[in-house]
Amino acid sequence: MLVSDFDFHLPEDLIAQQPPAERGASRMLVMDRATGSVRGSTFADLPSQLRAGDLLVLNDSRVIPARLYALRTLRREKEQPTGRIEVMLTEAAGDNRWHALVRPGRKVAIGEILVFPNAAGEIELKAEVLERGEFGDRLLQFEPVDDFYAALERIGHIPLPPYIHRDDAVADRERYQTVYSQERGSVAAPTAGLHFTPQILDALKASGVEIARVTLHVGLGTFAPLRVDRVDEVHLHQERYTLSAAAADAVNRAVLEGRRIVAVGTTVVRTLEHCAREAAGAPLQPHSGTTEIFISPGYQFLLVQGLLTNFHLPQSSLLMLVSAFAGRERVLAAYKHAVENRYRFFSYGDCMFIA
Repeated sequence: MLVSDFDFHLPEDLIAQQPPAERGASRMLVMDRATGSVRGSTFADLPSQLRAGDLLVLNDSRVIPARLYALRTLRREKEQPTGRIEVMLTEAAGDNRWHALVRPGRKVAIGEILVFPNAAGEIELKAEVLERGEFGDRLLQFEPVDDFYAALERIGHIPLPPYIHRDDAVADRERYQTVYSQERGSVAAPTAGLHFTPQILDALKASGVEIARVTLHVGLGTFAPLRVDRVDEVHLHQERYTLSAAAADAVNRAVLEGRRIVAVGTTVVRTLEHCAREAAGAPLQPHSGTTEIFISPGYQFLLVQGLLTNFHLPQSSLLMLVSAFAGRERVLAAYKHAVENRYRFFSYGDCMFIA
């Protein structure tokens, strides 16, 4: 199977550049995965699509202000900063180390010191370049500060995806987060969760739906183009996850009792399916780890039986995951229907419920 088998025509004007005026007001395409039939609805109707006893699993990762601007210093002993560059944090590497994409990065060498000033020109953060990789990737060692994430909040910008062609705004600090986000670490939002409001969550609980939370910190690899031609050559970046004791217990009980498990977003699918494969048929145990699981057509799902998801990029690993869940031809037909009916695509766009 080729990556190009997952291409589709998408008019540029259907890519949502702003969130809907009200959270939870998006359209929702409801798809029967067995037949491929689709019908239009709204996200506010989600409680009627779920059944009492369903287990709805959310990703509670919180997006950090990962887009920073730094000044270069060419040598450790040189104190006067030089040119301004963009630094996008992509993944924590422990001990004040972060992987980052640097732009323009061609001349940023190992051993350089990057300084990160605030609006007043005061240095908030300082980092040394330890390693240099492909496509602008660098490993940075930050000098310790009292509260690294507080510094990011002061000087960082929300890392809107590359297909949103505008600078981040103040409103994005709230709208590019789920209302249940808690664990800091993502550099991209788990976007299927952006539709939820506290009221809709309350309505789901009142209707007998059980809700559990896992954590998977989304990396920029979710937007990275696939640089191979064949699907079996795709390799994803690792992402960190945590399966809490409460989540493991909720999933185990749902499996034992034959209740449906519904994932909110592809990040939850990847977390649950990775954990199920690691457990090899045994009950899930609480733990943390990393996953690079790639799900494409032919994959046999072990836990997930329902999926709420946004509309994804052509030729993307996320579209392949959805196609594995509901069938490539059916999913592409549903996407064609969505284009013809002018659904809004990608992070700030509309959603699909597949069951």
